[in-house]
Amino acid sequence: MDPIERCKSDTVYSNAWMTVREDAIRRPDGSHGIYGVVDKPDYALVIARHDDQYMLVEQFRYPLGMRRWEFPQGTAPERAEMAPADLAARELREETGLTATTMVELGLLDVAPGMSSQRGRAYLALGITEGPPQREHEEQDMRCAWFTREQVESMMRTSQITDAQSLAAWTLLGLLDNDT
Repeated sequence: MDPIERCKSDTVYSNAWMTVREDAIRRPDGSHGIYGVVDKPDYALVIARHDDQYMLVEQFRYPLGMRRWEFPQGTAPERAEMAPADLAARELREETGLTATTMVELGLLDVAPGMSSQRGRAYLALGITEGPPQREHEEQDMRCAWFTREQVESMMRTSQITDAQSLAAWTLLGLLDNDT
């Protein structure tokens, strides 16, 4: 039995990227309440590694009002469902122009489980070939660059990289590197 029962659900907002709903709930003690939930499709995040360097993308993040560095990541257009590895390859090619011969799954990430249903898979891309990016219209200001491990970690320590998914994926990569 789930500790919280959904009694009713109303969509309060929806667009091509997300839905916001308000659920009427009943708690285990029988009391009632509401829960606001942001539903977004699953995403993929890719850490591309080539010659001991890592590809990052930088773009303007409107909700923060600033440009941020992060690993390539995203969802399929119009909230479509895609196999995680296919989505990872698509996002890597779209944002950076890179293709990979090997995609190693690093793990599963929950974005903000207290308010969102969105989950993502992190991948390590190896066997890199460069080509032109195929960015979406919203990504026209994006740029990408290669960085060493030391540079990436310095950017994380100095808050140049603050994206929680990128930080978590980097941790998963470290766990993989420790296992091999």
